Amino acid sequence: MTERKPPGVPFESWVDKQIRDAQGRGEFDRLPGAGAPLPTEVDSTYDELWWVKRKMVREGLAVLPPALALRKEAEDALEAAYAAPSERIARKIVEDVNVRIKDMLFKPPPGPFLGKKPYDVEEVLRERRRRRAAAEGDAPGSAV
Repeated sequence: MTERKPPGVPFESWVDKQIRDAQGRGEFDRLPGAGAPLPTEVDSTYDELWWVKRKMVREGLAVLPPALALRKEAEDALEAAYAAPSERIARKIVEDVNVRIKDMLFKPPPGPFLGKKPYDVEEVLRERRRRRAAAEGDAPGSAV
């Protein structure tokens, strides 16, 4: 833990002393990226949050408004239902996302409108059956 700045000592002098002491102890030696130029972006416009965006990319994070995040989740759930190994699992996927869609419709969060309505579970299952039948018809060794 660093020591407190003594009263009466100018802040700049105290900080400079802390830096010099740390350099003397070798605390700045062999830091990652030492001596390397700062990375430059192709886009030359200045962005105050460049470091936040880079950190989010590095950590694999994304931040969307709740309605947009649910819209993406709903679309992913629909594709997952179509690809589900059984109708029971497909039904569960669609019913679960429908609960979240209904919640957001009745208690909208701030941000853009969701633009989704709950899926018709039976219609999704009919479409799933149609897609599976079409895929089986395209499978090698099947009659076309």
